[in-house]
Amino acid sequence: MAVFDMIASQYDEWYKGGIGRFADEAETRLAFDMFLPHRHLGVLDVGCGTGNFSIKLAKSGCRVTGIDLSEDMLAVARHKAGQEGLDIRFEYMDVYDIEFPDEHFDGVFSMAAFEFIAEPHKAYREMLRVLKPGGRLLIGTINPDSKWGEMYKSQEFQRSSVFKYASFMTMEELKGLDRDNLKSTGECLYIPPQADEKSISWDEEKRLSSVERGGFICALWEKPL
Repeated sequence: MAVFDMIASQYDEWYKGGIGRFADEAETRLAFDMFLPHRHLGVLDVGCGTGNFSIKLAKSGCRVTGIDLSEDMLAVARHKAGQEGLDIRFEYMDVYDIEFPDEHFDGVFSMAAFEFIAEPHKAYREMLRVLKPGGRLLIGTINPDSKWGEMYKSQEFQRSSVFKYASFMTMEELKGLDRDNLKSTGECLYIPPQADEKSISWDEEKRLSSVERGGFICALWEKPL
């Protein structure tokens, strides 16, 4: 997506401290607890952006291929992987036309990308196509029914960010991509985006989980044998 070329060089800054760093940690913990990455697992990271999760998957021992539609984001991803000494394949590729054979990957993974996919059912079918039978497919996305969703949908926020191009899926809509093969769902990021830095902690995240809706949601599917 060409619009991401304009922000590629600054994209990772948000994750370096405060609520951004905590959000990244919370989302990673949830996704990995569900997806269970492990050594030698061949994984396709869809909408890999600057390689944030591709690198984490590779450090977990996975053989990773990341695809994205922003050449500038991919350039950042390649640079970061090179600095880490990680052998990750990054390709410019469309989720609607994944240029790999049927049943090619052991797992398919996509985090914070489906907000910008106009035809999620079409994308899901293509992701499932390249997944081996018995393989797991995980999608993580912003929850519109949360304080984080309210922020991302606000006119003020959308005017100054790429989220003016976003479409958000509720948990029910996410489940609706494929109810037959759905294995589990989860949510995280109960701490609101405006939280004071002193209140950002795992204890506070746990406390708020009983009274707030998570700002980020994940769903996991397993392809039938």
